[in-house]
This record gives sequence, structure tokens and C-alpha cells, in this order.
Amino acid sequence: MIKPPFVAPEEDKAASAIAAIGDELSLFDDWMERYQYIIELGRKIPPFPSEWQNDSHRVPGCQSQVWLEATEQEGRLFFAGASDAAIVQGLVALLLRVYSGRTTEEILATDASFLHELGLVQALSTNRGNGVEAMAQAIRARAAA
Repeated sequence: MIKPPFVAPEEDKAASAIAAIGDELSLFDDWMERYQYIIELGRKIPPFPSEWQNDSHRVPGCQSQVWLEATEQEGRLFFAGASDAAIVQGLVALLLRVYSGRTTEEILATDASFLHELGLVQALSTNRGNGVEAMAQAIRARAAA
């Protein structure tokens, strides 16, 4: 049983998580409502330990500060993450929902293109879009290590 601050998967597969996120986002009429929903998701992830909010856990390429940590258990990688910005914290929550609790093979097979397919990157500022892609790359790089 994985313990906080690491995130256990809600869905059995990354593809199922992506589909569920797409369904949830489609319930909202505009991006302001979707942003509010994403911010709410960020409030629900386990608190990230303050002692991990340092340069060794920081994700480069993000405008806001973003921190990630991973642990391996029974052949699966579990991630914990946080940001100092509310919308980015929500984006961290989305990525953890997709990638945390998966095998390295599944993580590496789940391309970050879903961020574009869901319209997330296009709806964000350029810096935030680049940042969420940097987070996905950091997760996939950890799986590849």
C-alpha cells in the first residue's frame, strides 16, 4: 500500500486516466471553469513535504516552482509533486493521475501528447504550457533512468 505524499492511481491504466480527464474537462463550457476544476484537483493531492521543496527535487523548465519525487514499489513508480502556483499544482495533480502507480514501461509508452489532445497546452500561457510539458518529461525521464 503506497502512502502519502505519493499518489495511488485512480484508474487501472494511464489511457483510462487520460480518457477520464478528457470526459471531466468536457463537462465545462469554457476554460475558466476548467481552470477552476484543475485548481480543485491540485488541492486534493497529498501535501508535499517541505523538506523536499529544494533544488534537488525541482523540475527545470517551469515558470513556477515545481517539485517531484518518486519511489518504486512492486515494479511500479509512484510520484509525489507540488507547485507554488495553484493552477500548476492542478496540472501536477493531472500528471500524477496519469503517471503515478504505473510500470516504467507504461509510463514510457504514454506520450505527453495527451496534453495537446486535451487542449491543455493550448489553453495555457506559453510558459505554463512549456512547464507542464517539462513536468511530463521529468516523470518520463525518471521512468527511463
